[in-house]
Amino acid sequence: MTTFALDDASVFLVIGSGAAGGTLSNELAQKGHNVVCLEAGPRLDFGDIVNDEAEMFGKLTWLDRRMATGKPDPNFPVWGCKTVGGTTMHWTAACPRLQPHEMRARTTYGALPDTTLVDWPVTPEEIAPWYDKAEIRMGVSGKHGMPFLPPGNNFKVLEAGARKCGYSDIDTHNMAINSIDHDDRPACRQLGFCTSGCAVGAKWSTLYTEIPKAEATGRFELRPEAMATGIGLDAQGRVESVTYLSKAKSYTQKVRAVAVAGNVVETTRLLLNNRSERFPNGLANSSGLVGRNYMRHFTIQVMGVMPGKVHFYRQTHLAGVVRDERHHRPERGFAGGFLISTVPFTPEILAKNMLIGGWGRDLTSVLDKYDQLAGMLLTGEDPPQLSNGITLHPTERDGYGLPVPVIHYEDHPNTIAMKTYAWSRGRRIYESLGAEQVIEMGDFIPATHNMGTARMGTDPKASVCTPFGQTHDVPNLFVSDGSLFPTSGGCNPTLTIVALVLRQAEHIDGQLRTGAL
Repeated sequence: MTTFALDDASVFLVIGSGAAGGTLSNELAQKGHNVVCLEAGPRLDFGDIVNDEAEMFGKLTWLDRRMATGKPDPNFPVWGCKTVGGTTMHWTAACPRLQPHEMRARTTYGALPDTTLVDWPVTPEEIAPWYDKAEIRMGVSGKHGMPFLPPGNNFKVLEAGARKCGYSDIDTHNMAINSIDHDDRPACRQLGFCTSGCAVGAKWSTLYTEIPKAEATGRFELRPEAMATGIGLDAQGRVESVTYLSKAKSYTQKVRAVAVAGNVVETTRLLLNNRSERFPNGLANSSGLVGRNYMRHFTIQVMGVMPGKVHFYRQTHLAGVVRDERHHRPERGFAGGFLISTVPFTPEILAKNMLIGGWGRDLTSVLDKYDQLAGMLLTGEDPPQLSNGITLHPTERDGYGLPVPVIHYEDHPNTIAMKTYAWSRGRRIYESLGAEQVIEMGDFIPATHNMGTARMGTDPKASVCTPFGQTHDVPNLFVSDGSLFPTSGGCNPTLTIVALVLRQAEHIDGQLRTGAL
């Protein structure tokens, strides 16, 4: 196993091993560069992964203390992973592309009040070939010769009701879950509950894919259970080292350059917590925008008690989508759009979280018909607001001695209008099939689509990073995760993160080879 000395300044260091960090690490190692990847959590193997959400929650989830104000749960405001593979272990693997109008939100929607809408500095035409590369890399179903996943009963219910309601853009989704054997991994067995980590490895996760491939190059070292705490600068204001804690001991690694990919909350905390005379408000924060413009999508649900058996848990978790409401049609009363997808939940999650307010027969009458439930998830665009953001608590510290991050989020009126409309569309789908009961549920799921706190752009006063994720203030410091997103679009962000990382890796490779880094 390759190891690098702490004083080896040839190392490109990546913080985080998920969709962004794991992919970037592999790309740079494949291109011949020395890479060290720090991951705060442990490394699991297949023997650790079981198809049980309750058991896997403790193995995968980032449970270090976080706080919140505004709408989120003050004790559990975001749902991230603390394990090698990051949230690619927990994610549902849905891989829609951003639509052109979503990347041109300011031009398309106009001056939406109380937002900081901008157009992306990367055009739809520029990102298209990188989407292709990402889809091929991840084995996305329905793309590049990969068949769609087979339909489960939950999808069949959704499709039947959606077509009755006039929808037509419907299939089993573009999913980074093997529909056939691919990349030395098996096809999906439709075990359900894909957020448990995928016990067979059919779901693309950097634990199974990017990390082992990087290790095979002999130019990569993974350091699990290594929590990054500090980024050191030299006299010229360039990054020269990264300090981290591992098993209660502190280490400092010399570096050539650094990419931060901590899934928004940790990326933001690391930058804000590294203050200096040069950067009194946090590293790379001359714009004052690190931590601002936080976005999270809305994720609401509709459950239908159907006339017959559904067994909605017996299929790939999110393998079913209706795209017809994704478009921008302002006559609906809001800007942007949303996706309608299949979703199952365990009886425990239904009882604890989704049927809040239910009691006695109101609750048990639904749970008694668990095998008749159909479920959908509605995911919609969240406009950036300067007031939504991540800050550091002035006194509270976590187990690492770091300031506890505080997440503040409030729905924009546009989001509220879209959610109200989305609920009505979901209800109509199940009612069209004669549902015995339809239950509308709100945002009980902690945010998993976190975006926007180090937005990219061309103006250093109005953005944190360049269109390649290179911070304006520190030339050898990059941001690689969803923090870069200027706007959220109306779809799952991971495919876009991977596409941007592949593009970023080519840019970094060029700079390393020319000596610019």
